[in-house]
Amino acid sequence: FPGLGENSAESSYYTWVDQHNTFGLGEDVPMSTANLNDGLVALKDGKMILLRVPYPLGFYAKGFDGRIDDASAGWKGRGLWTTSGDRAPWLMEGGKGKRPIAVHFQIRPDPLAR
Repeated sequence: FPGLGENSAESSYYTWVDQHNTFGLGEDVPMSTANLNDGLVALKDGKMILLRVPYPLGFYAKGFDGRIDDASAGWKGRGLWTTSGDRAPWLMEGGKGKRPIAVHFQIRPDPLAR
């Protein structure tokens, strides 16, 4: 956008604070929908962390929430849940017949953790 400067054009729909470390980044981490980035963002130690939904392209979250289903299960028992909030899901990658989806974000301690 001309004249915008170094600001962001991101327009988040929903903001939430992870007070109880439901996601695994720590307590009191602010998070928001990242409508122009196909996912969610978290602000951890002054840095933005992008949590992108790689498929389908065009993911648009309107809200999300954290859940701890089993605190003793470590990373497997906690995470963030969100849905694609677009009113026209058939315009996402997949085309006609595409339905809204639910997405579960989890942080593994390492990429190969089971």
